[in-house]
Amino acid sequence: MTSMDWARALLKPERIALIGVSDDPRKTSGRPLQFLRRAGYEGEILIVNPARETVQGEKAYPSLEALPRRPEQAFILTGPDKALDSLEECDRLGIPVVTILSAGFSEAGEKGMANQARLLEIVSRGRVRVLGPSSIGVVNLHHGLTLTANAAFAEPDLPRGGIFVGSHSGSLIGALVSRGKRKGIGFAGLVSVGGESDLSIGQICAATLDDPQVTSYMLFLETMRHADDLRAFALEAARRGKPVAAYKLGRSDEAAELAVSHTGSLAGADEVAEIFLRECGIARVESFEGLLEVMPLLPRIAPSRTARRGRVGVVTTTGGGAAMAVDQMALRDVDIVPPSDETRARLEAAGINAGHGRIIDLTLAGVNYNVMKTALDILRTAPEFDLVLATVGSSSRFNPELAVKPAIDAQGEQGSPLAVFLVPDAPDATRLLAAAGVPAFQDPETCADAIAAALHRRAPVEPAVSLPIAREGGQDRMLDEAQAYDLLAKSGISSASVVILDPERPVPELPFDYPVVAKVLDAEIAHKSDAGGVVVGIGNAEELAQAMREICASVAAKRPGTMVSRILVQKMVKGVGEVLVGFRRDPQIGPIVVLAAGGIFTELYRDSAMRMAPTDISTAHEMISEIKASRILSGYRGRTKGDLDTLARTIVAVSRLALSETPFVQEAEINPLLVLPAGDGVVAIDGLIRVREQ
Repeated sequence: MTSMDWARALLKPERIALIGVSDDPRKTSGRPLQFLRRAGYEGEILIVNPARETVQGEKAYPSLEALPRRPEQAFILTGPDKALDSLEECDRLGIPVVTILSAGFSEAGEKGMANQARLLEIVSRGRVRVLGPSSIGVVNLHHGLTLTANAAFAEPDLPRGGIFVGSHSGSLIGALVSRGKRKGIGFAGLVSVGGESDLSIGQICAATLDDPQVTSYMLFLETMRHADDLRAFALEAARRGKPVAAYKLGRSDEAAELAVSHTGSLAGADEVAEIFLRECGIARVESFEGLLEVMPLLPRIAPSRTARRGRVGVVTTTGGGAAMAVDQMALRDVDIVPPSDETRARLEAAGINAGHGRIIDLTLAGVNYNVMKTALDILRTAPEFDLVLATVGSSSRFNPELAVKPAIDAQGEQGSPLAVFLVPDAPDATRLLAAAGVPAFQDPETCADAIAAALHRRAPVEPAVSLPIAREGGQDRMLDEAQAYDLLAKSGISSASVVILDPERPVPELPFDYPVVAKVLDAEIAHKSDAGGVVVGIGNAEELAQAMREICASVAAKRPGTMVSRILVQKMVKGVGEVLVGFRRDPQIGPIVVLAAGGIFTELYRDSAMRMAPTDISTAHEMISEIKASRILSGYRGRTKGDLDTLARTIVAVSRLALSETPFVQEAEINPLLVLPAGDGVVAIDGLIRVREQ
């Protein structure tokens, strides 16, 4: 089955079967028939209900096989057992797409897992595509298709527009529609993917890319399943100039608990999702309301090729109201930029007192149309602003047409993007602005959220190379520190000189000078300091012998049953500073590379930068600039400058472990990596690597 076959059957079906639809339109399983009729669906609706001859006054058939014509899509409204029997029948009869409302699959214990296995087996035959389970349905407002059980679609006169919504949650598509109607925001279509066992958000959204009635996308994400599909869709959407915004739930770091390294802790579920969405060119908002309100901004603000804070100019009729929005934007790393001297001179020449602060407060004079319109025209043509925010006070509630007319008229002219923050509750003004296509906000937090998401949106990063397929089978194995150094050396990464000693034998002459550090060498002891397995600052052979005895005793006390048979002795090296460089394969997103402040306080400070792997040298330098520790490495207050060029090359080398197949590296970390003075390179003084073997 081609993608166009199932896509048309899903989004524009000419014939639908409702299986198990209730005679009571108030029940969840009775709503789809009612909604389809009310929305004016022009296709054919076939009802399957073996218990009744009629349903809601319409003829019902006892089975799919008894239908006079084959439907293109079936919506199964029964419990899981009957749903699977119906899915089998759909597969046998060649129905291209089936939506399953019922829960009771992978989330429902042993019985649910059995149901899930049966569902996947049916799908694997390749004749039917499944939306769900736990999908509340699909909506195409331009075609009268409200094939959903979501009660919100009882709302009459839903506004149509260009936004297509993909959501893991079924209830949230209803919330978006009802809130959108209040704000005057219309939708092209909405889909709830539920358990996403087959058809994914990325696949479904990609199927709408060539639809001229779809101009942008909203995503409500609970997980990052099928990340490859999502990334492929986002890249294609960017090529077509159709912006994508996302609100991502699930900020827990449960996945990080499975990692043995600091990298795993730093690259928790939310941090990984953040970098993935950014590299896909998707604008991520922090709030559900922001998901709605960011959309009018995105087409007006081109994504950036490099990191951008965003420069915003603020003009207001109410200083206090503007200050609320300014505070929130500053918290989200948006720069509030004062007018340049040239811009102030232009304002003064137009009879507008620009003052001397960052905010241009017009006070009550700004209520005058000519004053506000002139100020907006001058600010929007000033080169120092990426966006201009107009803050309007009480007049927006009591005289909405007059208060927002300057912004509406200015919107259609050349210049920087414009947005409006309405301080009072001003629903009429909000609808006027929405109808004119002017981004409008009524909450300072949401205003800042949407502006930050739009300004910080990056152009998507195209994968430079194809990656080896993640290994599902096999067993993970930790390398000991010496083995880790050998593998890093093959990638061109230097480590401090080491020698391996037997703690039961006399200390030999070392191939390097004292002072040295001694460490327990055992692949099962990842965090050696926690086990008392490290002694530093050893000045001679006698101290080394004593240090080895201390390590053996400490490890035995803290890890009963562990016998220390090897001690790694390493030449102590002093650098300008230390960092962590790590690599990890996230089970949903794929390989990532992390740079962070190094040492034992890595997780405490959480000063880190992250990218999808592999990466290039310019991106590595960008990562260095993002962490606060880079100020020390850059010669802060006369300190020695570190070798940042070699550090960048090392980040690239670690990121390219994503390409390694023999061994297949699951996780790697250098912590700390000492950064030496400029020109002297970097040195790994601890290494942790986990590989997967077939």
